[in-house]
Amino acid sequence: MNTTMTDSISKQVYIRNELGLHARPAAQIAQEAAKFSARIKLKVGTMEADAKSVLDILSLAAGRGKSITLQAEGQDAEKAIGHLERFFLDGFGES
Repeated sequence: MNTTMTDSISKQVYIRNELGLHARPAAQIAQEAAKFSARIKLKVGTMEADAKSVLDILSLAAGRGKSITLQAEGQDAEKAIGHLERFFLDGFGES
């Protein structure tokens, strides 16, 4: 886990499920991210998306095996990143 400021956290994860970030996992990610007050982004290469927006997440068009950087800033950033990391490791319940 990288810490760039006291309240900014980033973590690299990989998409493990067969179909990548399609509508169901994008909706689940947005729903889980909304549980935190931190500002959370997903970054794929030069593209980034608001983790609380399903449409933003889908715009990444991230397929299986793609590397994604989770980045969060705010009071509960560390909790948010840990929670979302586990969600990615689980393959969104599809692995």
